[in-house]
Amino acid sequence: MTIHASCVAWNGMGVLLLGPPGAGKSDLALRLMDAGFQLVADDRVMLDDSVASAPRRLAGLIEVRGVGILRTPFVIKVPVRLKVHLGENGPRLPEPDPEPGSDCVVLRLDPGFPGVVARIRAALRAVDGTYGWVAGAGGDMADSHSDEMVPCETKKG
Repeated sequence: MTIHASCVAWNGMGVLLLGPPGAGKSDLALRLMDAGFQLVADDRVMLDDSVASAPRRLAGLIEVRGVGILRTPFVIKVPVRLKVHLGENGPRLPEPDPEPGSDCVVLRLDPGFPGVVARIRAALRAVDGTYGWVAGAGGDMADSHSDEMVPCETKKG
């Protein structure tokens, strides 16, 4: 199935950016790429059992408004672990919003809100177990990594 969306990858995890035309999907994808994420697909995303890829003719292309359509390095396919619906910010502590048959965490974020890139990275760190969910969008995962959390080591000197 092909959907109107953008997708980026970070550490082997896909982030699907969803919203109506003009919501800021490509712009947020570009900001995420600038922060170290990799492009998977822009404007159209092919989904096959929660694995995202770009349609062949759009692979490696991203629209940068006011600049043009650019060719960039891209990830061929990635499992989607986070879905971000763009629009107004959701609640401060959202309830888990699982999709049937999916292990994706779902967020509702304002793409223009300061810190949106950091919020997405924090959610991915919670999805991969680097951080632990206590409450919020991934709250149904709260106990899955709680015993594995250890203090960070600090460097001396």
